[in-house]
Amino acid sequence: MADAAAYYYEPAAGHGLRHDPFNAIVGPRPIGWIATRSPDGARNLAPYSFFNAFNYVPPIIGFSTIGWKDTVANAQATGVFVWNLATRALADAMNASCAPVGPEVDEFALSGLTPVPGRRVAADLVLESPVNFECRVTQILRLTTAAGAEVDTWLTLGEVVAVHIDPTLIEEGVYNTGKARPILRAGRMGDYVEVRPDAFFEMRRPL
Repeated sequence: MADAAAYYYEPAAGHGLRHDPFNAIVGPRPIGWIATRSPDGARNLAPYSFFNAFNYVPPIIGFSTIGWKDTVANAQATGVFVWNLATRALADAMNASCAPVGPEVDEFALSGLTPVPGRRVAADLVLESPVNFECRVTQILRLTTAAGAEVDTWLTLGEVVAVHIDPTLIEEGVYNTGKARPILRAGRMGDYVEVRPDAFFEMRRPL
């Protein structure tokens, strides 16, 4: 709809709407539910909606934080983090873990979740989450504008070095995405989407 009838704006000049549409248009987005520890061992758990997978081999995932948050500070200091799958059953706990609390507060305890030490990294898994990735930091990048000005946003990338999957989600050797009922961020003031088994359709790439 790139014509005169389209609602047009240039982000640098403002969108002119009641709420910025950007993060609702680029959505739904997977949730980076990231667990870290500080150098002195304090646990941290927080969700980030700017998250995705970026490479197959080796598997690399990444999340970005607007501002230098405890999560990225811990990841930089320790070189590791754990990603946990946020599901519909864990939505309230995930939401509780994003409370604006100090670094001394353990969001696992705050959210009523159970920390389990990683096998390969010194960070904790959410026991209640059906999938966990243990990751080693590969890069931490500060974002810039097109003009080269630094933005107060930090992209943390990590190589997945260990994977934990609830075996009930594996059927005939295939992971069943819909059965896990993951939730994704859908923008606006607080919208989420639940992935359900009946939402899937299959389309193969052209040969």
